[in-house]
Amino acid sequence: MGLRVVFMGTPEFAVPSLRRVAAMTPRFETVLVVTGSDKPRRSKNSPSEPTPVKQAALELGLPVLESDDVRSHDFAARVAAARPDVIVVAAFRILPPEVFELPPLGAFNLHGSLLPAYRGAAPVNWSIIEGDLETGVTTFFLRKSVDTGNIITMDRTPIAPDENASELLVRLSEIGAGTVERTLAMIADGAVTPEKQDERLATKAPKLTRENTRIDWNQPAQRLHDFIRGLSLKPTAWTTFGGKNLKIYKAKLSAIETAPDGPGTLRIVDGRLLVAGSDGWLELLSVQAEGKKAMDGESFARGLRAGDETLRFL
Repeated sequence: MGLRVVFMGTPEFAVPSLRRVAAMTPRFETVLVVTGSDKPRRSKNSPSEPTPVKQAALELGLPVLESDDVRSHDFAARVAAARPDVIVVAAFRILPPEVFELPPLGAFNLHGSLLPAYRGAAPVNWSIIEGDLETGVTTFFLRKSVDTGNIITMDRTPIAPDENASELLVRLSEIGAGTVERTLAMIADGAVTPEKQDERLATKAPKLTRENTRIDWNQPAQRLHDFIRGLSLKPTAWTTFGGKNLKIYKAKLSAIETAPDGPGTLRIVDGRLLVAGSDGWLELLSVQAEGKKAMDGESFARGLRAGDETLRFL
């Protein structure tokens, strides 16, 4: 029998890693998959929706433990009963020491940044928002202080100029699966040389909220472009127009040389919808007005009433 692995994760980001770990038999045996509880669907008559990790685990024929309370004594006991040699975590909850100290070979996490940069809940989003040209994934041993454990290994990748957070998240999930595989092999071979994180280089990636996803048009056009793609497709950058909310999914820098009329000012040029930043223009490519379906910028522009183009996003 191989080393016993307990895998913990919930969203789609964790699925490629789970599949890779499950394929590492006979050297490793995935004895338990831990994930969040099923979520109710919008329709009352529909069954609850399992997490992406649970769906994958069931397809792979792996045992599943659902839990939303990782600090309970019962949870620790059930994980201990699986007798893990190592715990692999990818996009799950913050584990208490009573759980991550269980396996003799340790518990490690896959994080979507090059630590110590972007510690926190939304590293992929913030790396794009900040205009980074490179990012990656890191595996590190868990400790009580979140995202501060000793680094095992990492993989780097460039960020494309127009890549959004959803696209990057998919790429990082696939890259991360290879990182997790290599990390497990290093642990099994006794080849890990943990590296302390340099606290001087640490930055934060706080949870995304309604307040910090609102667009401030008093920013350079490039900064606005990065902000919009860093929040696309979820939770989405937003602004207000005519007293109602407007989500902006996609934009691009505009080459028109006309001086902006003031940040947030709209202009329609050859049917294209433009909005001013502090130093230039963005063309809006995909938007969604409150109570309506998403549409391209030209369709939104056609729906404006005479004089609307003189209004501003606020």
